[in-house]
Amino acid sequence: MPYYIYKVFPFHRLEKIAVLDAFPQASAQAKEIRKDPALPGDCKVKVIFAEDELGAETLLTEVREPAPRLDDD
Repeated sequence: MPYYIYKVFPFHRLEKIAVLDAFPQASAQAKEIRKDPALPGDCKVKVIFAEDELGAETLLTEVREPAPRLDDD
């Protein structure tokens, strides 16, 4: 399964940047993109492992419950 790199904007707007076969290369490319000063402030760069483009976009747009905090006891 490939690694997808996406720019993720508010309201689940996604922009696919690249598809790579290995995590080290995907991670390195995502880190370089994050360093770009022209990257909008409301944009996050994500690497996602999925079977296909539709699966990657589904995972990126899922609303997940926040993790429980330890100080909530």
